[in-house]
Amino acid sequence: METITHDEVQSTTSSPVQDVEAPRFTRRETLLTMAGVLLVMLLASLDQTIVATAMPRIISELQGFDRYTWVTTAYLLASTVMVPIYGKLSDQFGRKPIFLIGIVLFLTGSAMCGAAQSMNQLIAFRAFQGLGAAALLPIAIAVVGDLFSPRERGKWQGVTGAVFGLSSILGPTVGGWITDNSTWRWVFYVNLPIGIIALLVLIFLMPTLRSKSKDTRIDYIGAALLMAGTIPLMLGLTWAGQEYDWLSWQILGLFAMAIVFMTLFFFYEHMLEKRDAQPIIEPSMFKSSVFSVSVAITMITNIAMFGSILFLPLYAQGVLGISATNSGLLLAPLMLSLILASVISGQLVSRFGRYKWIAFVGMIITVGGMLLLLRLGVSSTQADLIIAMIVLGLGLGFGMSLYTLIVQNSVSAKKIGQATSSLTFFRQIGGSVASAALGSVLLNTYKPAFHNALTTDVKSFFDMIGGHAPGGLGDQLLSSFDNPNILLSTDAQTKTAAFFAKFGPAGKTVYGEILGAVKDGLALGIHNLFLISLGLTIVGFVLLFFLKEVPLRGSSQSQATQEAVAGSEEIANPVLTH
Repeated sequence: METITHDEVQSTTSSPVQDVEAPRFTRRETLLTMAGVLLVMLLASLDQTIVATAMPRIISELQGFDRYTWVTTAYLLASTVMVPIYGKLSDQFGRKPIFLIGIVLFLTGSAMCGAAQSMNQLIAFRAFQGLGAAALLPIAIAVVGDLFSPRERGKWQGVTGAVFGLSSILGPTVGGWITDNSTWRWVFYVNLPIGIIALLVLIFLMPTLRSKSKDTRIDYIGAALLMAGTIPLMLGLTWAGQEYDWLSWQILGLFAMAIVFMTLFFFYEHMLEKRDAQPIIEPSMFKSSVFSVSVAITMITNIAMFGSILFLPLYAQGVLGISATNSGLLLAPLMLSLILASVISGQLVSRFGRYKWIAFVGMIITVGGMLLLLRLGVSSTQADLIIAMIVLGLGLGFGMSLYTLIVQNSVSAKKIGQATSSLTFFRQIGGSVASAALGSVLLNTYKPAFHNALTTDVKSFFDMIGGHAPGGLGDQLLSSFDNPNILLSTDAQTKTAAFFAKFGPAGKTVYGEILGAVKDGLALGIHNLFLISLGLTIVGFVLLFFLKEVPLRGSSQSQATQEAVAGSEEIANPVLTH
């Protein structure tokens, strides 16, 4: 493995490294700040899962089924666009003011969402909430980078990964309980007491973490170009395969706009950097193979992770027939193993000071979990699903927070916020690609698989009732199964079974065979998604071989040496050891 050592970095510099200690904080300041940071992280990650459970009740009360996806799209658009901007601002003005501004915006948006009187108001208020949410997670993780050396940071990165896993279990459960026992508005109002406590803790007890930079120019043009490139990209990924076909002029036009403006953005940022200005995302960061490879692995594995996790509840409910009374519990085995592995990996990286072997172990276990998912089919049991989820969770947990640590360790202290938010930005883009592209693959795979699974008896039955007549009863009946929603609705199954029962024993037999074909089609579609996810995970595994390892800096590592290590890849002929 290729490793750059601290001593060798120092030997390649032209001047001796001065031993200047990094800023230190009292234990009380550190622990109380981390308590506030973890509360904010729990708040932000819970909000992403708790609202989804209440959405059916919300669209029913506000009469907004036709704008269902916009509630999520508006939030995702605003938060994704602002992530790198907040990261850069926190590097310029300090973490604390930007962090507090984000929390205030988020809590204000939460209160507005809870008070929404129409679907359009809710969509607008969710976008406003997203503007604040963009500051929460990336800056919270950057604060961890400010408070601890990379080696100490590993322990806390494991805890932050556990927070994400915990929210994935609590969110749907709490959202379902609130929706069933109170009004849906409390899924937003519940953010207020938690957020206010975190806000007060951070205001009075968080260290200033003030930026050392005196030059605080804001890159307004870069921010505008980033928004102009990200918004059409996110809209295209959200609408493709659902609102419009992937090759429709609307989607192709949005992607073309995204390419043009993102190209202009990186060209402009490069120009600013050459002038020694302050771009939002410094293109030179991508010259570091540690940073660029970590970003690539994060994006690819995030697509694979979403491709697996997003569709596991659909498989469990639709194919295995597991009750959906509390859908959050379906993923409990995966999330619990993910939490455990995240904490263990954090402890290991802190103890040994190296991360590459941990990344390899996590990726190998993840590949094993993906292979177990591939074995799932119509005849699989709930135990098969649980074993596959546990193995997958262990693999994902090992790498969940690891790449944030790797990226922070690869850049200088003054760029931690920018690097962390950039990684988050690309991770969210990967999640959006997975949601849109893999959802489209499922829909396009299911229909032909369903029709291929229909038996001769079923086809003869539809012929008998006019299956070949366009718009006839048989044609309408058959087209009603072009999506697998019937497997997820007991009420729809009861009504459909009653209709087929009118045709006597033959109708009941045909109904049973149709349900079997729907399950076969859905199982094959999800199997293809697992196959794609496995392929992406293997690509991520291969990329790991190109990831250089910079030993994690300990608490006694001088700030000057940290800067030298972070910039080691820019030295003309770095000395490498094997």
